[in-house]
Amino acid sequence: MAGKDRILVLGPTGAIGRHIVWASVKAGNPTYVLVRDTPPTVNKPRLVTAANPETREELLQNFQNSGVFLIQGDMNDHQSLVNAIKQVDVVICSFGRLLIEDQVKIIAAIKEAGNVKRFFPSEFGLDVDRHDAVEPVREVFEEKAKIRRVIEAEGVPYTYLCCHAFTGYFLRNLAQIDITVPPRDKIYIQGDGNVKGAYVTEADVGTFTIEAANDPNALNKAVHLRLPANYLTLNQIVSMWEKKIGKTLEKIYVPEEEVLKQIKESSFPNNYLLALYHSQQIRGDAVYEIDPARDVEASEAYPYVKYSTVDEYLNQFV
Repeated sequence: MAGKDRILVLGPTGAIGRHIVWASVKAGNPTYVLVRDTPPTVNKPRLVTAANPETREELLQNFQNSGVFLIQGDMNDHQSLVNAIKQVDVVICSFGRLLIEDQVKIIAAIKEAGNVKRFFPSEFGLDVDRHDAVEPVREVFEEKAKIRRVIEAEGVPYTYLCCHAFTGYFLRNLAQIDITVPPRDKIYIQGDGNVKGAYVTEADVGTFTIEAANDPNALNKAVHLRLPANYLTLNQIVSMWEKKIGKTLEKIYVPEEEVLKQIKESSFPNNYLLALYHSQQIRGDAVYEIDPARDVEASEAYPYVKYSTVDEYLNQFV
């Protein structure tokens, strides 16, 4: 039996990248990460603080102790990037939103290396070819869509991972601004609360990403994470939370006009988060039909994967 593909993760110490690394190790894929000699010195604003206790140094040491290969290199050093890519079969990028356009450098290195079987660009959100988001989120989605077009034009084999709503962004506070746990008195709900959204833990994103990386049927397709137990309206989730705490919350439904006004008047990161919530809760950007010619529904393709449900996730806050 042939060995499993060698996987290189770019952005391995981020909130998503670290979970992709651990999932790759668990699946038995030879796992490589690209690390700079020195960490970045610029403090970039974050949407949410990742619930990950390790420092970058501790995490890299844990990777190494688990058999992960650390390759010194830099995205801005073309030759070091080519040299790293030549050692692997699959490249998975998990860069943050500020580095989306820089992925053209990765694509150029993949083309020069000539050996990559699959490239996962940094998407890990909704399907950027199926959205009706507003600014400031729209610009980021359009940047991701442009990267898709470059990949396709260059003939680079790919998989797009569409996982929709991270629990850390959407469920930790039930999509409320400026709180870190689910509310126990009142809740603001965009729209009527009856539009379905798709939720997934960051760890499960890692698991499904590696499942897709090892799946030949996911080649040149988008893999969608709309897990049955987690494909819910916000009203359904709030009801689930109320049963857990034995209390009915005061519900304040915010019409779209007011939401759009709040987005325009807020500063980062609140405007970005509000626009993400608006995309899912009002515009319904997680609601669409699967096209078997270009899409894979993860729950159908990998039914054996046991994922964390919304119900289970909320138990930690009771």
